[in-house]
Amino acid sequence: MKPKLRPSLCISSLTIRPLARCQQKTSSTLRADLSLDRRRHISAYGYTQAKALVYPKNGSPNDVLTLHSHSISPPHSNLLTLRTLAAPLNPADINQIQGTYPTAPPFTQTLGTNLPSAVPGNEACFEVLSAGSGCKSVSKGDWVIPRRTGLGTWRTHLQIEEEKVMKINKEGLKAEQVATVSVNPVTAYIMLKDFTPLKEGDWFIQNGANSGVGRAAVQLGNMWGLKSICVVRKRDGAEGDALNQEMKDLGATVVVNDEEILEKGFPDRVKEWTNRGRQPLKLALNCVGGDAGMAIAKPLDEGGTMVTYGAMGKTPLRVGASMLIFKDLRFVGFWVSKWGDRAPEEKKRTIDEVLGLIRDGRFKDGPMVEVPWSYETGKEELVDAVEGTLGRFRKGKGIFKFGDT
Repeated sequence: MKPKLRPSLCISSLTIRPLARCQQKTSSTLRADLSLDRRRHISAYGYTQAKALVYPKNGSPNDVLTLHSHSISPPHSNLLTLRTLAAPLNPADINQIQGTYPTAPPFTQTLGTNLPSAVPGNEACFEVLSAGSGCKSVSKGDWVIPRRTGLGTWRTHLQIEEEKVMKINKEGLKAEQVATVSVNPVTAYIMLKDFTPLKEGDWFIQNGANSGVGRAAVQLGNMWGLKSICVVRKRDGAEGDALNQEMKDLGATVVVNDEEILEKGFPDRVKEWTNRGRQPLKLALNCVGGDAGMAIAKPLDEGGTMVTYGAMGKTPLRVGASMLIFKDLRFVGFWVSKWGDRAPEEKKRTIDEVLGLIRDGRFKDGPMVEVPWSYETGKEELVDAVEGTLGRFRKGKGIFKFGDT
């Protein structure tokens, strides 16, 4: 005996629709409707079908990440339903999964997971799909980014309170540009502007110069009339020559590798570049640590400052007493996440300024490796991309690029 269907509904594997409406459709029209449903994944009752990478405990991404499917109800009050357009894979995101980062996203069961789980990812560009009646600052079709870190961005869709995102003028911009603006370019901007007074013709030195922050610092410094000594990892032959030229094309004054800075005569070379020290070298930007970090501190002028914003070498800085006593050098740290949470309005102003430079063609994107994410994308493809984020020589920043989700 065949089971009876409810007389008011026509059931498909994708959606539930009114029966009368289904009976009026031709087969070709039905196929078109099913294609639309497959693209948008919204049920007859307005629920958005979403997927998210989640982890129930800290560990290696390959061991703890799973792809979780869930439904999002229509927004009400001050809630927004967002579709993710692009979300980068930053080293800090991996460290959060591993449990080695100072902050972590919350572990909850709000997505319907069996165990309390967290969604990784801190940066993204979202499109507003729908807004509750109480939302005032954004509307359908707008682009927004997280106002604070820890939102959990490695997912196709999410629902969030309006005050937890900030609207971006999307004119003339690509989603991946917006998705990557709030960490690397902002870090470079604040370090060059806020830690020591620099004027046109002054120098700064940085390691990790071909990183996202390093590339941003080179370009911003060049716009502001600063000269730069840029340290990159040694690459042999044509690959090394190409990277050196790439950095100079961005605006670097001098490019050296990480072996050259450890040589005994490196401070003397710096003096030659800076006109025997007549052009001040006041600032060093360090993301490596260890001996590589101290090597860029030694040539600093008296009263200079080294800002540490990363520790990719995973070795401590060993500061000699003479650097503190006789040169009066200042060693400080900068964490853009904490700064942005303390100064949201300044963060928004800085983001708008950088996006304006991108829009005007004055600021170039760093190289990116796109990881396509559609509704059919499986866990393995996504997790493999995450695992590759900390590779030694990457072709660019990994970024999830969302298609038909």
